[in-house]
Amino acid sequence: MTHHGRIAYMPLTTYPEAIADDAIRAAVAFAEPLGCTLSVTTFSVDLPRASSGLGDFLINVPSLVHSAEEKSREECRRLERLVREAAPTPLGVLCTTREVAWGGVPGAASAEARYFDLALLPWSDETVLSQEMAEAVVFGSGRPAILVPPSGGLGSLEHIAIAWDGSRVAARALGDALPLLAEGGLISVLTVRDEKPLSGSNVAAALASSLAKRGLKAKLVEATLGNRTIAEALQDTALSNGVQLLAMGGFGHSRFRDFVLGGATTGVLEKLRLPVLLSH
Repeated sequence: MTHHGRIAYMPLTTYPEAIADDAIRAAVAFAEPLGCTLSVTTFSVDLPRASSGLGDFLINVPSLVHSAEEKSREECRRLERLVREAAPTPLGVLCTTREVAWGGVPGAASAEARYFDLALLPWSDETVLSQEMAEAVVFGSGRPAILVPPSGGLGSLEHIAIAWDGSRVAARALGDALPLLAEGGLISVLTVRDEKPLSGSNVAAALASSLAKRGLKAKLVEATLGNRTIAEALQDTALSNGVQLLAMGGFGHSRFRDFVLGGATTGVLEKLRLPVLLSH
């Protein structure tokens, strides 16, 4: 049987600014342990030629627009160099640049992501741009997305955790994450216990047993919420157990929904401390 390589897709925005370099380096380095080649699109901006309404008397709008676009194109070239330098030699990297109208990058990236196995998204707490990109790709592409914070380096993927509540999206996230796990790797089935019981108390044990039947190594890990947000509880527990990638459903009628958007966005997406795979 021929082995078909996985290709990860990485969209990089340049306007009004690019994501931090260290986050991009970490995300590029993450492709190799996943066994992926990398397809990177840098997006330059096409800005509207609006008049200032003052007959351009005070502000030379066309020249401002032109220099902003030129800066964006220059940033595309710089990011491409950065990606190539950060890529380990065996990793194939394909870089392309696309010009997209202002505000259209998340939508364009989400449509492009559909042609690949997964998206790798550099994550930076400093910018709302990474949040917009993640939201568009997770909810619009139909493919799993891995958010990689600057700290997210690894040699090979030996240990993943699935945030498990028995929901459809959690099952989807698990299915997306399993092929990325190194041979003989470990899956932690991570549940959060608090006042609200999960739908059926034994959903975690049932999953661990199902994984074991497939010859996979699984263990149960339970976190108590205490006075932490769900986001903190999941990340703390994953990190203290040596988890390298946390997989979770990017939506669902469960407490995990807030992990991504809504209430606990402040909990998670602002303070991402390990790579997180989101599936919708």
